Amino acid sequence: MNYRHGFHAGNHADVIKHIALLALCDALTAKPAACFALDTHAGRGLYWLDADEARRTGEAEGGIACLVSGKDALIDHYLAAVAACRAQHGETAYPGSPWLLAHALRAQDRIAACELQTDEATALRQHFAAEPRLHVHHRDGYAAMKALLPPRDGATRLNRGLVLIDPPYEAQLAEFDTALAAIGDALERWPQGIYALWYPIKQGRALAAFMRRAAALSAKSALVCELLVRPDVSPLRMNGSGMMIWNAPWQLDLRLQPAFAALAQTLGENGQGRSRAEWLKQS
Repeated sequence: MNYRHGFHAGNHADVIKHIALLALCDALTAKPAACFALDTHAGRGLYWLDADEARRTGEAEGGIACLVSGKDALIDHYLAAVAACRAQHGETAYPGSPWLLAHALRAQDRIAACELQTDEATALRQHFAAEPRLHVHHRDGYAAMKALLPPRDGATRLNRGLVLIDPPYEAQLAEFDTALAAIGDALERWPQGIYALWYPIKQGRALAAFMRRAAALSAKSALVCELLVRPDVSPLRMNGSGMMIWNAPWQLDLRLQPAFAALAQTLGENGQGRSRAEWLKQS
């Protein structure tokens, strides 16, 4: 695998993924019982936007760098988390999903972060060496879904939580086969878990089969949230991305719709931004 997220940190895909992730954490922490989060493709968990990789692509300039507060409550929540990260790690820091999970969840909650690439897993372990709630697993994230679900904290089974699946899609559309099979299996063993899959959008029509299969999984509900920054007609570039969320919390769509609409207006190129947050299946 050649993918390195440092080249893409803070881009428009990170923005929607991390806004949705924080909204899911809000829902989980609204109740006192402990919860569990599994990040299957965690990367190194913390990035710097003045690093060589980020500067070479400049993708953050079309993402986090465009956002200002006051547009939407969820966007403000996300910007506050980024600001908290920068207060700890410097003004060019950008939080990956493991950092955001550790920031948003509570002392009683547990986090597992998986990374297959050795150098990325080493950096992840170093960044969170002082975080007792977060356990780093140097392993394949799909295999970890089999091994770690349903989750336990010692002898206690944790009934609430989420799984974030954010693969690099080096296998392109074939990645959906792997991801959906893993999620389907996980739903059999932990049916009450929330499952959130990030996916890139090049040509929207190519995703029709994925949408049908996603709705057919045994979850109670399936919520699709997408942001396009340009028309989804070219197979040569990522024109947007989405989050498919199974067992989404009640009224999550009502929180994400205005946030994604504001992002479409802010991040869309030449007024071509579009968004949606709607149920494919709802119990």
